Amino acid sequence: MIELRGVSKTFEGPDGSAVHAVRDVDLQVADGETVCLIGTSGCGKTTTMKMINRLVEPTAGEVLVGGRRVEDLDVIELRRSIGYVIQSGGLFPHLSVARNVGVLCELEGWSKARTRARVDELLELVNLPPAEFRRRHPGELSGGQRQRVGVARALALDPDHVLMDEPFGALDPMTRADIHREFVALEERVKKTIVLVTHDMGEAFALGDRVALMDRGRIVQVGTEEDFRDRPVSGFVERFLAQHLESVGDGT
Repeated sequence: MIELRGVSKTFEGPDGSAVHAVRDVDLQVADGETVCLIGTSGCGKTTTMKMINRLVEPTAGEVLVGGRRVEDLDVIELRRSIGYVIQSGGLFPHLSVARNVGVLCELEGWSKARTRARVDELLELVNLPPAEFRRRHPGELSGGQRQRVGVARALALDPDHVLMDEPFGALDPMTRADIHREFVALEERVKKTIVLVTHDMGEAFALGDRVALMDRGRIVQVGTEEDFRDRPVSGFVERFLAQHLESVGDGT
């Protein structure tokens, strides 16, 4: 489980005043569940996610991963134990696909044979046949292929928890639709606990077991697609959902 208890983050603004990026966030993500964080730009969703693996340190509250407070854990070990996927995959351009996927295995001191076997297993898992893709470099891949490699790398050490920061936002609509279908199938196979940040409500509904909508640093509603459609808790939630439905209707 991933759990946030009363988590807040305050930054110092250019004029020295306090900027409240995240305010009193409480959230539980159950074992094997995918929760999507969504909201307008600047609402605090990415900051919230980054506090889970201590890329950002909270000002107040506590974060627990697997029942342990992250502040009590060695930060390097914590980050290696949590898969992390960013937009466009975040691949090393000078390394082959195989080296990109296996880099964490190498850092953990795995043998070459064990690393190669794991890399091939993961490439098969994300629908990139190893014989065809392991020697390629990121510049030789499409956007969707690069994102698949990024997902494979995040799974290299078989983490229980995975964080995904707008992982599919840079892809064209047709590629995104294909990857969404593959991702849902992948979720069923690997059974990870996932927090995924997105700006797209349709993506959140498609990929998440639950959605957490944020506004001005706070979570304003958590629930399923049915909850948001049938039981919005505020005018903001209604407007946000209506804008999403309008954009879908316009084909944007």
